[in-house]
Amino acid sequence: MRHWLMKSEPDVYSIDDLARDGKTGWEGVRNAQARNSMRDDMRVGDLVLFYHSNAEPPGVAGVAVVSRPAHPDPSQFDPSSPYHDPKSRPAAPTWLQVELSFVARFPRFVPLATLRDDPALAGIPVARKGQRLSVMPIDPAHFAHVCATGGWAPAGGAAHG
Repeated sequence: MRHWLMKSEPDVYSIDDLARDGKTGWEGVRNAQARNSMRDDMRVGDLVLFYHSNAEPPGVAGVAVVSRPAHPDPSQFDPSSPYHDPKSRPAAPTWLQVELSFVARFPRFVPLATLRDDPALAGIPVARKGQRLSVMPIDPAHFAHVCATGGWAPAGGAAHG
């Protein structure tokens, strides 16, 4: 199992939206490196830190799980979608999405400042200057520490496998 951090602007789609909906297609990824991570490395059962970006403050709000592997993102074909890509064709789609299912909302939101200042999280990608990717791998020890900081432990007590 791998661990990930995925960013969403909470005014677009928040952890509360995911809790309400139960699952969602992670549409709108338009970065080749992030797309390739979803296509090549993400698997059903991988755990995801759900990060609220462009928020005040930004930070980790909870956990989701990959519940469907990478498949074509239908928003690329929809001219009314903000994620429409007129160059992408159904016979050869450019963009992919995975499906995420809700796992938990953290009892304590974990702000970016905490991620940056905690020595146990040294090197966590989201805290690096200039890090703009919306999908990034997370070290299992970092995943477990962020979960503990947020006041959540997975069933069985193990955050990595």
